[in-house]
Amino acid sequence: MNSIKKIILTLYSRFRNLILYGIIGGFTAGIDFLIFYVLTAYGDVFYLVANIISVSVGISLSFILNKKYNFKVNNKVLKRFLIFISVGLSGMILSSVLLYFFIDIIDFEKIISKFLSIVFVVLTQFFVNKLITFKQEL
Repeated sequence: MNSIKKIILTLYSRFRNLILYGIIGGFTAGIDFLIFYVLTAYGDVFYLVANIISVSVGISLSFILNKKYNFKVNNKVLKRFLIFISVGLSGMILSSVLLYFFIDIIDFEKIISKFLSIVFVVLTQFFVNKLITFKQEL
């Protein structure tokens, strides 16, 4: 039992940032979805406007939580936030390119294509954010 606990702790310490990034990302995606749903279903807000609002809140909340709890950096917040937004928008573009490639060029199923693009984009964004946005000395 002690060796299993040691293995789990070793894995957690090695992949802590990635695990927290995934948890925070899942949480903020849920907030994004909830805001979008409330605005469109109950607020009669046009879906594109609702999407801009919900995504903006999701990205902002993700930045705040990752900055404070995951990567624990407190300097140059505005610069880091602008980089984080740029990484997020780049991820959206990369996701669209990958979807086009998988669906229209390779003829994969849409859901499989979306899953593959999410995995690739999330991992790419994690490493870019870890190495650039949230590095200790920016």
